[in-house]
Amino acid sequence: MELYGYFRSSAAYRVRIALALKGLDFDNIPINLVPGISEQRSKGYLAINPQGRVPFFTDGDVGISQSPAILEYLDEVYPQVPLLPSDATGRATVRQLASLIGCDIHPLQNVSVLQRLKGEFDADSDAVIAWVQHWIREGFSAFEALIANASGSFCFGDTVSLADVYLVPQVYNARRYEISLEAFPEIVRIDHACNQLKAFQQAAPENQPDAPAV
Repeated sequence: MELYGYFRSSAAYRVRIALALKGLDFDNIPINLVPGISEQRSKGYLAINPQGRVPFFTDGDVGISQSPAILEYLDEVYPQVPLLPSDATGRATVRQLASLIGCDIHPLQNVSVLQRLKGEFDADSDAVIAWVQHWIREGFSAFEALIANASGSFCFGDTVSLADVYLVPQVYNARRYEISLEAFPEIVRIDHACNQLKAFQQAAPENQPDAPAV
């Protein structure tokens, strides 16, 4: 197995968590997304993934881009430590939470979106940060409301699910953009519980081979 990613990519972070939870060994192949380096646009990488984004995952002859597809593949082919509940209602609930982050929050803070705000709309750094903060806060407000009455250590009961796999990388980004999380106590609680687990620690950005030395 190979995972092409970037240490700070939320989408690659999700996949690393899932691989670690399932105990699957893989080769971590860094792709530097920093503007000016932009290895994702190199001929070599575009030959692997024509979309020029991370993550890209290979498992033998199988090659998949887009983290939702990768995560679903992993859960179907390697069902040990499942990421989705066994019942339809539970699966829909978990997918709802994951999609809130994956569809409504994360795309609006993607590197390509932020670069377009700067390059095409003359947004300065403060404006870009304000943009990111707005969409994370709005999404987290809905997520917090959806889990407010949930019981258990994690987003859906006492078992880690796909919702937690999506949430933790987004909380990491929220802290990176210096967003106060005081209004989101359940999110903070669940993030803390997840990060006590070895799989989440292994997948953390600071523990990746391409993370800058502190």
